[in-house]
Amino acid sequence: MAASAKSFLADAGYGEQELDANSALMELDKGLRSGKLGEQCEAVVRFPRLFQKYPFPILINSAFLKLADVFRVGMLGSMASIIPERKNAHHSIRQSLDSHDNVEVEAAIFAAANFSAQSKDFAAGICNKISEMIQGLATPVDLKLKLIPILQHMHHDASLASSSRQLLQQLVTSYPSTKMVIVTLHTFTLLAASSLVDIPKQIQLLLQYLKNDPRKAVKRLAIQDLKLLANKTPHTWSRENIQALCESALHTPYDSLKLGMLSVLSALSGTIAIKQYFSSAPGTAAATARSFDLVKLAQECCYHNNRGIAAHGVRILTNISASCQEKDLLPLEQDAVFGLEALLVLCSQDDSPGAQATLKITLTCMVKLVKCRPHLSQSVVESLLNQLHSAQDAARIPMCHCLAAIAMQLPVLADGMLGDLMDLYKLIGRSSTDKKQELLVSLATVIFVSSQKALSSEIKTVIKQQLENASNGWTAYRIARQASRMGNHDMARELYQSLLTQVASEHFYFWLNSLKEFSHAEQCLTSLQEDNYSSALSCIAEALKSYHKGIASLTAASTPLNPLSFQCGFVKLRIDLLQAFSQLICTCNSLKTSPPPAIATTIAMTSGNDLQRCGRISNQMKHSMEEFRNLATRYGDLYQSSFDADSATLRNVELQQQSCLLISHAIEALILDPESVSFQEYSSNGTAHVDSEYERRMMSVFNHVLEEVESLNRKYAPVSYLHTACLCNAVIALLKVPLSFQRYFFQKLQSTSIKLALSPSPRNPAEPIAVQNNQQLALKVEGVVQHGSKPGLFRKIQSVCLNVSSVLQSKSGQDYKIPIDNMTNEMEQRVEPHNDYFSTQFLLNFVILGTHNITVESSVIDSNGIVWKTGPKTTIFVKSLEDPYSQQVRLQQQQGQPPSQQQQQRTAYSRF
Repeated sequence: MAASAKSFLADAGYGEQELDANSALMELDKGLRSGKLGEQCEAVVRFPRLFQKYPFPILINSAFLKLADVFRVGMLGSMASIIPERKNAHHSIRQSLDSHDNVEVEAAIFAAANFSAQSKDFAAGICNKISEMIQGLATPVDLKLKLIPILQHMHHDASLASSSRQLLQQLVTSYPSTKMVIVTLHTFTLLAASSLVDIPKQIQLLLQYLKNDPRKAVKRLAIQDLKLLANKTPHTWSRENIQALCESALHTPYDSLKLGMLSVLSALSGTIAIKQYFSSAPGTAAATARSFDLVKLAQECCYHNNRGIAAHGVRILTNISASCQEKDLLPLEQDAVFGLEALLVLCSQDDSPGAQATLKITLTCMVKLVKCRPHLSQSVVESLLNQLHSAQDAARIPMCHCLAAIAMQLPVLADGMLGDLMDLYKLIGRSSTDKKQELLVSLATVIFVSSQKALSSEIKTVIKQQLENASNGWTAYRIARQASRMGNHDMARELYQSLLTQVASEHFYFWLNSLKEFSHAEQCLTSLQEDNYSSALSCIAEALKSYHKGIASLTAASTPLNPLSFQCGFVKLRIDLLQAFSQLICTCNSLKTSPPPAIATTIAMTSGNDLQRCGRISNQMKHSMEEFRNLATRYGDLYQSSFDADSATLRNVELQQQSCLLISHAIEALILDPESVSFQEYSSNGTAHVDSEYERRMMSVFNHVLEEVESLNRKYAPVSYLHTACLCNAVIALLKVPLSFQRYFFQKLQSTSIKLALSPSPRNPAEPIAVQNNQQLALKVEGVVQHGSKPGLFRKIQSVCLNVSSVLQSKSGQDYKIPIDNMTNEMEQRVEPHNDYFSTQFLLNFVILGTHNITVESSVIDSNGIVWKTGPKTTIFVKSLEDPYSQQVRLQQQQGQPPSQQQQQRTAYSRF
């Protein structure tokens, strides 16, 4: 007994000491009662070994009682998402609801709620049972309060939701106690929000309780649920609902309730509900009263002594001014600006968390107001600049971010304002505040945004002096990164150069060196001049020289854990694009250096191709057009593989792709096929909103090039010097816009990867899996979605698309006439991950004898239905072998022996 106990405990990891069966059971009981889930699971899986070592009835009964104590009905509730339709689980829950043990009943309620949320059948079956228990006189009130929330899950069909709603309506009138009303109303709201039925009625009910019920707790619950419905279904709010809420907010004497009601109105003011509120016919008395009440409430609250109430007031005014642009709302715009300026002054002098939260709301409203009402930008920017000098350091950072956001949308930061910014930059550099490093980065960003075309030598000198005196290497790197994003490559190159000797890793050194070379390459392109094509070729050649140095350093900076795949792909495409631009300029110059021969017209007439009269330039232009189309396709592939990239980075890649398509279209429209080309699909929307100065300048170039191409189209016969000059000038105009290296090039805020596991899988990856050619291989594909620290920051995975294909690598044996369908495998399945895990199976045929290469490639589909080629790609080998019976028949035929009649009737497929 002692020896077996020692062996068991040693296996179980509880030490080498000799213990009897009871001591071993007590050790496992400690594991079961542990607060750590891992230790509990380990203790559970050790019980079978305990039973093997000590097969005594008393010990086994005692162990089962301890296990039963752990696996109460509550465990079923936690497994509802895994076994939602398991009928024996449904039966166990129904039985446990009738138990006399309060603990078991509470666990059954928990399980019933979870299963009702997952299973329509269970919800329909348990609804009457729950109703009887709630209405039963023998059911204690505290148990009813736990049963009522189950009704929120009765939303699977309309009849179930209707019966649950009727029951809740009876409860809210029959049991007027505070706790019962709160629980019932909240369940009412959740049921309506999930079933999307009777939401307007629920809004009216909540407004009724908010207005008539004197209890503060009930009013707070009503406000909370109204906020939920305002965020989820703002389109269901009528003008009367908003008017009723405004009246309640105007008449309540309590600031806490007013704050809650304003938060609901603030949420509604940024949605379609505000348009419905102002949509009544102009001039009617009702419309005037309604609009007056909302505006009066917002204006009254803008200068409230409670910062939260004031913030909601200015947000409502801002949203009204932004949404209702067709209205004459000039007074409201001014009220919004004055309210925002007042809050800015108030909150910028206070570094408390509440004041900073209000300041963020204020600054967000400023950006939104300036975006929709550009004529207000000057006064808003002047207020921010004036307040920057006296603001607290904690407030200066978000104020700088606000300035940068406004300046990226509109060029409102004039050169005269740079003096104030530079004075402030010097002041911060000399200060000793703990926010100094962050402030240096934020202010430098504003300076870069306000002078994106070029930085003067004086500004560069001031920034470098402050960085040398007051900053660390990380601050200098962040400022250099911002300069690269804003297109100030000269400044970025100098900062990267200064950081090369301050890193302790060769990978960091190569990374910084590559950034320095890329910045130098882009700086070479800033000296391009229109109509100076020889200078353009030399500038591009110099840029390519630096880019090739940079890509070598970038490759050296990559590691297995950080392969820098996006960065390498983006830079390689940039190199190929510059080479294509250079080749296009050379092709255009060839019209002068290699004009068409004298017999070109005769050749064109003989061949029937009119372009042949232009000589060799026509073929070169065709090759160039194909090259630009190929580059556009590659940019599209890079876009599709960048699932974790932010929207600005994706837009940057998209702009590069559009520039390739633009040049390809220009070549086709001017030279290759001017008669059939269309300009409608390339016409841009002039009112389209742009998010950055880089995008604005690129779109301006696109429009200018399209206008030039359209003006020359069909005007002159190709190819003339006007055509080649138009193409060269288009290339120079595109290259003169400084390239923006966006955030994803430096920083990955979202990280998503997929790991695949295939079964069967060989022990040795190079060893094939043996399969008989008359059988199908069941390939199981399992996968796990792995996330970084911020999953779903930019986009979320809706489903995973798995593509399985097989290719015959080498044949063995004779060739047979086999249907084409049986020669290859090409299958695709979409699976939805559950808790980041997914699995599926494929049935594959390998009729042809030989070695087959199976490739499994995964891609993801986001919540918008967009496919992203994220990978990975996994490969295994399968060797198809001839089945023994077919081999025997074939050998007999080769030896000249006719198979028996029984064997003739039996084929490889007749066995099935």
